Amino acid sequence: MAGVVVVIVKLMPNSPSEDLSKIKKESERVLTKEGAKNISFEEKPVAFSLKALIAKFAFPEDKGTNIIENILGKIKGVSSVDIEDYRRAFG
Repeated sequence: MAGVVVVIVKLMPNSPSEDLSKIKKESERVLTKEGAKNISFEEKPVAFSLKALIAKFAFPEDKGTNIIENILGKIKGVSSVDIEDYRRAFG
């Protein structure tokens, strides 16, 4: 039986003018398709009006981080994807 992990991912947009709501919507769609649950987002100021998008979600442990990086990295307007935290969920 595979466990569940909690993942925190930082998505950097290409520019400050990118529509973060579109990136959130597409991220939620592709993550849900891969089995992610309890997806939430937070916007974090970086510099010069650029904001990072922080995604937090539960994900099947057996899928690994490569899938997350690949699917989120293909979203239009996303410059980079960094896994900030990855840990097994209990309870």
